Amino acid sequence: MSDILSIKPQESGPEWRRMARAIRYLSENYQDQPSLDAAAEAVGLSPFHFQRVFTRYVGVSPKSFVGHLTLGHAKDELANGTSVLGAALDAGLSGSSRLHDLCLKIEAMTPGDYARGGDGIAIDFGFHDCAFGRALVMATDKGVCGLAFGDDGEERAMLDDMRARWPKARFVENPARTGRIAAQIFETQDGDLALHLLGTPWQIKVWEALLAIPPGKVATYRGLADRIGNINASRAVGTAVGRNPISWLIPCHRVLGSDGALHGYHWGLTRKRSMLALEAARYRGESPSTSAIA
Repeated sequence: MSDILSIKPQESGPEWRRMARAIRYLSENYQDQPSLDAAAEAVGLSPFHFQRVFTRYVGVSPKSFVGHLTLGHAKDELANGTSVLGAALDAGLSGSSRLHDLCLKIEAMTPGDYARGGDGIAIDFGFHDCAFGRALVMATDKGVCGLAFGDDGEERAMLDDMRARWPKARFVENPARTGRIAAQIFETQDGDLALHLLGTPWQIKVWEALLAIPPGKVATYRGLADRIGNINASRAVGTAVGRNPISWLIPCHRVLGSDGALHGYHWGLTRKRSMLALEAARYRGESPSTSAIA
């Protein structure tokens, strides 16, 4: 494979694109309680087919997903978010996490690799469709080192953003390899998946703490700072959270403000709301009655 010559549009199937559009539509219009017919029309499907395809690809029904978009469940969880995080960290879970049956194994790059900006490291990359839009998957020979999200037409900006984190690494377009990784993350969701982190010791410490937040739960920046030993470091924690290079797998979307409000998310607040709603629907197994979708 040659180094970056072009960004090719790797397809992961038309239904992923439809479902990504559906998730965005529902996330942007949930306050209007859109009907099943309206949601189906937005993506060009019949209501029956939309219900079936959405549930198959996303893993929850449209009704359950919309019902969890208010973030009310997240605010409820904040009361015990710190204790949940603390219990996980105390149990030694900071270096591993589970997404369904996907086990994450962490290996940190050496401080020397970080100081050299990835010089001498080859990074494979590829773009693939998923429930949250276009996913940029990046991996070294030791594991996934980057996962970013965007929409059609934003591929170049996404790649430039992630390349800036490893300015001296060699980037090689390899959709065959990254496609297998994307399928493991977003489709099969099982097996072992290695993560190869490039960051300062402080950043990696924060990222490991993020992994201790269980799916369907949330924590605050202050709670994270407290659990990693410096309750006054909320701002520094927020900065490290924002530099997380492997979004979704390292769940920076599970961190909220002390008041339960959404704060800045590198790949967009609509996407963050979608991720929280999807996890809540999957792991709480509830379908709040406020949803208008049948």
